[in-house]
Amino acid sequence: MAKLIGQLPNLLTLVRILLVAPMAWAIWLGDFRLALLLLVIAGISDLLDGELARRFNWQSEFGATIDPVADKLLVFTLAVLLTVKGHVPLWLALVVVFRDVVILAGAAFYRMLFGHLDVSPTWISKVNTAVQVVVLGMVLLALCRFGVASDWMQAFVDPWGFVLLGLLAVWSGLDYVITWSRRALRQSRAST
Repeated sequence: MAKLIGQLPNLLTLVRILLVAPMAWAIWLGDFRLALLLLVIAGISDLLDGELARRFNWQSEFGATIDPVADKLLVFTLAVLLTVKGHVPLWLALVVVFRDVVILAGAAFYRMLFGHLDVSPTWISKVNTAVQVVVLGMVLLALCRFGVASDWMQAFVDPWGFVLLGLLAVWSGLDYVITWSRRALRQSRAST
């Protein structure tokens, strides 16, 4: 039973992944309130899985791998659908997606060259992901038409939130490229 309880963080991560499809469908149909509710639930599950894993030492290799995948799937889906629907500028979606493609390609290349890849997000990457979820959530909140709150969100998000997201995506992407290039160089030198 204790072993099963120790899998609770992984279960919460899988629930977050399962919430992506209904959230995407809600955005596609224009039900932004449902999409926002599902995003809030996904965000709470993200906070809970990490806290439970750390507090009770329930970390696992599976959890360390699948948690960032869940985050990327959520952000990617939000960014692409909100762009397709005309609520997020195309340039921002391209920057967000290009950053992740570069990171995934770099990770695959590193693994191909050196074998084991220790997946550990940098602090700026964690900030980037958190800001992506918050700003895209603010876009959803603005679309919910909650009066003054929605108007304020819209005024902040466009352009300031979008610019902030773009800058963080570039910064965190460059941070990954530099960090992993240095590791690859050290690994290459060590193996010769």
